[in-house]
Amino acid sequence: MRDSRVGFGLLGAGLIAPFHARALQASKVAELVAAADLDAARLTRITDTFGCKGYSSLEAMLEDPAVDVVSVITPNHLHADAVLKAAAAGKHVLIEKPPAMSLREVDEMEAACGKAGVKACVTVQCRTRKAVQAIRGALAAGRFGKIYHADAYMKWFRSTEYYRSDAWRMSRRSGAGVTIQQAFHYVDLLQYLVGPAKTVEARMTNLAHPDIDVEDTLLSFVTYENGAQGVVQASTALWPGTDVRIEINGENGTAIMVGERVDTWKFREERPEDKEIRTYGSAAVQTGATGAADLGFQDHQVVIDDMACAILSGREPMIGLASVRPTLEWSLAMYLSAKSGAAVTLPLLDESAVW
Repeated sequence: MRDSRVGFGLLGAGLIAPFHARALQASKVAELVAAADLDAARLTRITDTFGCKGYSSLEAMLEDPAVDVVSVITPNHLHADAVLKAAAAGKHVLIEKPPAMSLREVDEMEAACGKAGVKACVTVQCRTRKAVQAIRGALAAGRFGKIYHADAYMKWFRSTEYYRSDAWRMSRRSGAGVTIQQAFHYVDLLQYLVGPAKTVEARMTNLAHPDIDVEDTLLSFVTYENGAQGVVQASTALWPGTDVRIEINGENGTAIMVGERVDTWKFREERPEDKEIRTYGSAAVQTGATGAADLGFQDHQVVIDDMACAILSGREPMIGLASVRPTLEWSLAMYLSAKSGAAVTLPLLDESAVW
């Protein structure tokens, strides 16, 4: 760390890398010092655009003392191996969602980071939105009363060219389906806000990408541990794509986030802060509905800045691996339910049956 700025190295120079790079450029506590990728052309685009060092392998980047944190933004099925290597080298890790493709891998990652004394954070950046934090605060204050329903509706569009842009995007086992690649963010918000799932029942189909062997549409019902029920509806087949909706309904209130803005904020008992909360967010902010690159970097920057501050202060980052594990378990349970045609009760006792 130089001048109280934490050095980040990007592992992966693909689609999401520029968003991490822009967030790091805008940060006052973190900086982009390096990137690594096996694809020389992709790597050059990042190093030339953002002025950082380039490495042809993770192993080479791990030898750079200026790299304090490895941002793991490789294809989903490669996350675990990279995290284990980075931890062994004494590097902190920032991991794109999903953290891994199995609970076993997440547990191994958690153990390895604990043993090495390094911090691990997961980029489920939607948690940081002001609308989400307002809902979480109202839940903690008991304003909703008993929660009846908690739902996520993600009606997005991705072209066939998006799936063909990388080989792994056409492989379910690599984590390319809508459930674990796109909807993971919003399943995570439901888990973060309302609590873990108890039972899930899911159906997965391919509506608009017949040449691609992954699900592009998910329909799922959930019963939460607290007794609430809900729906997860997610698709990348629905042109032109509309903003995601997160809906929380309780006996005493309803809150709805559309995109990143508060759309509905109504409680039986009004509070002084409610007028301001209704102004949170903007319809002008892109949140990924119409294309994979149609979003800003600001949410990423909040997570990155928090990770850097956690390292500088010695505290834990706000989105640790353990807090995201239940989201992965819920997602895997949906795959198992769709495969078996039956409801699945958590915890998953044998995740080997998922794929």
